[in-house]
Amino acid sequence: MIVNEVVTGISAIIIGYLLGSIPSAYIATRLAIGKDIRKLGGGNVGGLNTYREVGLWPGVAVSIIDMGKGAAAVAIAIWLFELSPLFVLLAGLFSVIGHNWMVFLKFTGGKGMGAAFGALFVLLLGYEYWQGLAILFGIILISFVITRNVALSMGIGLVTLPFIVWFGMGSGIGTLMSVILGLIIAIKFLPTARAAWARSKTKRGFIFDRGKKREA
Repeated sequence: MIVNEVVTGISAIIIGYLLGSIPSAYIATRLAIGKDIRKLGGGNVGGLNTYREVGLWPGVAVSIIDMGKGAAAVAIAIWLFELSPLFVLLAGLFSVIGHNWMVFLKFTGGKGMGAAFGALFVLLLGYEYWQGLAILFGIILISFVITRNVALSMGIGLVTLPFIVWFGMGSGIGTLMSVILGLIIAIKFLPTARAAWARSKTKRGFIFDRGKKREA
């Protein structure tokens, strides 16, 4: 039984990675304008860069697909394979890793936000912790209303996630995975944040987005 669990769990992790590696932004940009999204804007293979450089509807489509990748990875692990929480969390985590380092794009990729929040949506609902989901999205919404900065608002949400998981579920492994998730996304965001900081004349300009074009 343990061997079967491990084999099935590894299969779920691989599926999660491959789902995350689907280059939706690259495909959408090629179809819409015939260009490589990695050579546009900040070069990020994600929904926000697609929206800024290609258009509203391609950006929306990419964002939905990216969230769907993380959601599908977790859903497969929970309901199809009926795995233990450890493998479910790893499947979701590897969908984000797959998005950030896509095997189909020579290990380039996005920043993982879409896949992460898709995975979190199914995880928190799947384990019947809808209150945590409401708190998380409430924090993100309030942050966005104040700053109008999508990336920063979602980043604030990820910083609070380990606390939401720990105090709401008391799960040590869930809290640890939340921290690892934040670090994985931070690795991809750090170069962009440094560039944005260098371009901003003030700290206020770095934090508050009033429609200025940023590196996505």
